[in-house]
Amino acid sequence: MSRLDSFIRRVTAQRDCLNAAAVLVRDLPGPVLEFGLGNGRTYDHLRSLLPDRQIFVFERQVAAHPDCIPPDECLLLGDLHETLDGAGAVIGAPAVLAHVDIGSGDPAANAELAAFLAPRLHKLMATGGIVVSDQDLGIAEWKPVALPSGVRQGRYFMRRV
Repeated sequence: MSRLDSFIRRVTAQRDCLNAAAVLVRDLPGPVLEFGLGNGRTYDHLRSLLPDRQIFVFERQVAAHPDCIPPDECLLLGDLHETLDGAGAVIGAPAVLAHVDIGSGDPAANAELAAFLAPRLHKLMATGGIVVSDQDLGIAEWKPVALPSGVRQGRYFMRRV
């Protein structure tokens, strides 16, 4: 499979999982968390899916399209190792949806970041909330959610907190 085909499969899975997750949380109160702004495409998609929700974005350095940058009060800027522990005070309420796309292509680095992130994310999530991730974050209490049709197991993960 070409790298382009792999990319298309990955972002299609991401979109389909986020669409499904938005339906699952529609009746639950709470903000949304986005880990990694990148170009802002996923943030923009989340805004269109959940227009009445605050979306808090964790990003090391903003390089997104200007139309896809969250307001300052919803941007937790800096390294996750420095911003994540104090994020609850900024967010102010348990999150109902989190999207975590942290894969770097380095399995050891991915595992290390997931191990750091997962227990801290667990503390930020509302009971019944959904975590959509490109990595298995390994929280035993989180229950698997059926993936949308066409999304290959292991391509993306959906868990209910």
